[in-house]
Amino acid sequence: MSDAVPSTYAEKLRFGWSLHAPLRLAERRFLLICVDLLIANGALLAAMALRYSRGLDVSLILEHPLWFAILSASWLLAASASDTYHPRVAEHLQAVVPAVVKAGAQTTLIYLLIPFLTPALPSSRLALASLFLVITAAILAWRSVYAIVLPQPILQHRVLVVGTGSAASMIVRTLLDQERGSYQPVGFIDDEPMFQGGVLGVGGSVGSEATGGRGSLSFPVLGGRHQILAVITRYRVTTLVVALSHRVDPELLQTLMTCVEKGIDVIPMSVLYEQLTGRVPVPYLAASLDATLAVQQLGMSVWWRFVKRLMDVALSGFGLLCLGAIFPAIALAIYLDSPGPILYSQQRVGKGGRMFSIFKFRTMVPNAENGIAVWTQEDDPRVTRVGRLLRGMHLDEWPQFLNILKGEMSAVGPRPERPEFVAMIAAKSPLYPLRHMVKPGMAGWALVKQGYAATVEDSLIRLQYDLYYVKHQSPWFDLVILLKTLEDALSFRGR
Repeated sequence: MSDAVPSTYAEKLRFGWSLHAPLRLAERRFLLICVDLLIANGALLAAMALRYSRGLDVSLILEHPLWFAILSASWLLAASASDTYHPRVAEHLQAVVPAVVKAGAQTTLIYLLIPFLTPALPSSRLALASLFLVITAAILAWRSVYAIVLPQPILQHRVLVVGTGSAASMIVRTLLDQERGSYQPVGFIDDEPMFQGGVLGVGGSVGSEATGGRGSLSFPVLGGRHQILAVITRYRVTTLVVALSHRVDPELLQTLMTCVEKGIDVIPMSVLYEQLTGRVPVPYLAASLDATLAVQQLGMSVWWRFVKRLMDVALSGFGLLCLGAIFPAIALAIYLDSPGPILYSQQRVGKGGRMFSIFKFRTMVPNAENGIAVWTQEDDPRVTRVGRLLRGMHLDEWPQFLNILKGEMSAVGPRPERPEFVAMIAAKSPLYPLRHMVKPGMAGWALVKQGYAATVEDSLIRLQYDLYYVKHQSPWFDLVILLKTLEDALSFRGR
C-alpha cells in the first residue's frame, strides 16, 4: 500500500492535517448557545438604541436584567423547537437558514406577548420590527460561518467502530446520513480473521477487497482488538464507537480504558445514536437489561412528578376555558357536516397498562369501524370534511384536557394507544411496555417528530421516540414539545 497515493477512503483520511481539533457534539452545542445568546442580547440593545435614538447602552443589562433573561429563555425555547441545535440542521446552510428565521420570528412573538416583564411596546412599527430583523440577520451571519467552518475535515471526529454486526452498520448509516456532519467513519474492528482485510457494506454484507462488498457504500475491517491502538495511530482516530451485540469482556475493556487514557472518546453506539437522531435504538437494545433500566431516570423522581402535575393542572385548566369558548361552534360544524354524536370515547392503555376512556371530538362518519379496530390512514375516506380540519389543527384532541385534569393523561407524553394495537406491537418488541412507565400525553415527542402511526412498523419507529422521551423527560423538554405541537397545529400538520 503506497503512502504516496491513497486509494481507499480510509487511506485518504490518513492523509489528514497534523492539527486535528474536533469538538464533541455537546461542545458544539455549547458554542452555538453561547454565541447565539450573546448576539440575541446584543440585538435587544441595538433595538432599544433604535427606539430611543441613542447609542448602545450596556447599563440596561444591569438596570433591567429580566428583559435580557426572558429574551435568552425565549430564544433558547424557539431555537430548540426549530431544531437549530441539531447537527443535521446546524451544520448545513440550506437547513439552518429557514430554522433561524423561524426561531427569530417565534422569539420576537413570545417576547412581545409577555407584558410588564419586558420592554413596553414601542409606538413605532419600525422599532417593533427591528428586534426580529437584528436577531435574525446577526445570528444568520454567525450560523453561516459555523455551517461552513465546523464541518471541515480538520474539525471532524474520525470514527472507528468496534463490531461488524447490524448495530455497527446502523450507526455508520446514521453517521453518513448526517452528510457533512461531525463524525466521519474510518472503518471497523472485528476479531474474526476471515473479516479482517475485507470490507463491510453498511447494509451488513461482508465482501472482499476486490469486489468492494455488495453494498454501494462500504468501509474496511482494519483489524481485531489487538490492533485497535495501532489503527487509532495510523488513521488519526478520535472516537471509538462500541457497537457489539454482547457485553464487553475484560480484555477489550482494558483496551478501551487505555484509549480513554490517551484522550480517545469511547462512546456506546446507543448513546451516539440518541444524540444524532433523538431516538432510542430499540432493535439493538431488546436483549439488554442495562438499556431497559436506563430509561428509569427523572420520571421516577417525586419532585418531577409533582412539577409535571402542576404543569398539567395549569394547562388543562386553561385549555378547558378555551374549549368552552369554541365548543358551540365546533359542535354545530360537526353536526351539520355529519349528523351524529359530537363527542366520542374510546378505550386506551394508560400508565402502568391501566385502561381508561379517552375523549375526542368525532371526526369520522358514524360507525366508521363497525367494532373492528382499524389504523387511520393518510387521506382516510372515513374522515369528514370538518373532521379533517379539526385533525389538522389538533382541535379534535381538546376534550382530552378533561383526561389531563382527571390525572389519566399528561399534557406531554407518549400518545395513548388502543389495546388491540398494543397487543400487536408488544408482540414485535419486548421493550414496548416501557412507554407505559409514564402517563400518555396529548402532545408527544414521537408525534412532532414522526407524526401518526398507520402500521405496526410505524409504531415500532414511534416507540424509539417515545422511549427517548421517557429517558430524557424534563420541564424544558416538555416546553419544546408543546411549542413544536403548536407550530404543527398552526401549519395544519395533524392527521
